[in-house]
Amino acid sequence: MKKTLAAVLSLFALFAARFSASDARSYPFPGRTIRPLVPKHNFIVWLTVVLVLGSLLALPRARPVAAQEPERVSAIAVPATPLPPEAQSRDVKKFSFIAYGDTRGRRDGVAIQYEHSLIVDSMIAKIKQLKNTEYPVRFVLQSGDTVVNGGDAHQWNVSFIPVINRLTTEGGVPYFLAAGNHDVTSALTVDVPERQARLRNYLDALVALIPPDGSPRRLAGYPTYAFGYGNTFVLSLDANIAGDEKQYQWTKAQLEGLDRSRYVNIVVFCHQAPFSSGPHGGSKVEQSTTELRERYMPLFQVHHVRAVFSGHEHLFEHWVEHYTDGTGRHRMDLVVSGGGGAPLYGYTGEPDLRDYLKANESSEVTLEHLVRPGVDRGSSPYHYVVVRVDGDRLKMEVFGVDWGVGFQPYRSSKVELWDP
Repeated sequence: MKKTLAAVLSLFALFAARFSASDARSYPFPGRTIRPLVPKHNFIVWLTVVLVLGSLLALPRARPVAAQEPERVSAIAVPATPLPPEAQSRDVKKFSFIAYGDTRGRRDGVAIQYEHSLIVDSMIAKIKQLKNTEYPVRFVLQSGDTVVNGGDAHQWNVSFIPVINRLTTEGGVPYFLAAGNHDVTSALTVDVPERQARLRNYLDALVALIPPDGSPRRLAGYPTYAFGYGNTFVLSLDANIAGDEKQYQWTKAQLEGLDRSRYVNIVVFCHQAPFSSGPHGGSKVEQSTTELRERYMPLFQVHHVRAVFSGHEHLFEHWVEHYTDGTGRHRMDLVVSGGGGAPLYGYTGEPDLRDYLKANESSEVTLEHLVRPGVDRGSSPYHYVVVRVDGDRLKMEVFGVDWGVGFQPYRSSKVELWDP
């Protein structure tokens, strides 16, 4: 192709030169003289065209651009003070941990999560304040929904990961995350392709923080795991797939295999809550909520789970369940803490609990809505909670940030998670 075009250009150049006005000759014809066919001033135009086309021919052929690798989520930095192996902390009976949820922001993928950063500023200050006390903060639990679109690696890398890196490096504490619907979709089963793509992003972020596949404390291929520290056992569920039989059986086996002489406290954290009164609760009963009530709550009763921390609702509320078994009357606290930076929600109404109470009447189950959120979205500010572990007694304090400083949902900011 190049050779053919070069030949045509050569002939074109000869034609332009032959018939240009620079050729002084005239061509006789009977009765008159014919002047050159191409006016003199057009010769410059023809010559310019020839030169430009020749230059283009001389340009090297462009090489095909290699396809760019898709962006991968960066791993959250390893904590400065990781948890010791489970067996080494056996004698620890006093410490604190932080719980919160729903950090997705309005500018995910564009800028650092601003409201979430305010939360982390306050957390780091609290971690430093408690560092040399009897109750140092040893880890942070986040109940899910990191960014708006968990399938977009750029949103994780730009807006979320840098914020959490401050907690693990500057704060120095391990960070544990449950899978939210914005993280891995609301799919009810594990085989949905979009869920699998998003799950990879979640696992890339947590690769250095949660037990790896193959660990006895990890359900292989799932974002479901557990860990033990001191006298407390912590279990992270993927409540999006609360109906998944494999996850349920793994959870059951974890609880049945515990040394309860050591683990006097069992704490569960997951995204959706068994009971709530925001846009995801009230008169609306999502499938995940149904599965949690029908399958997991009875399991939690059998194993005397002390507390369940959830999000999904961007507000703060607190439920207390009492139930009776062969060992006596027991209490389970269910805390919804979804004020990590996502747009705030308000109260929409009480959930209908008649079926749940009837199904559990043999256990004499009662439910108290200890803290009910306000209808105004501003009644639940951005916040997090600090839980103090002192043997088998848990105490919780709520910390609001920004305009929510001074938040007192109990007519104070503190509450004891045990009965007098």
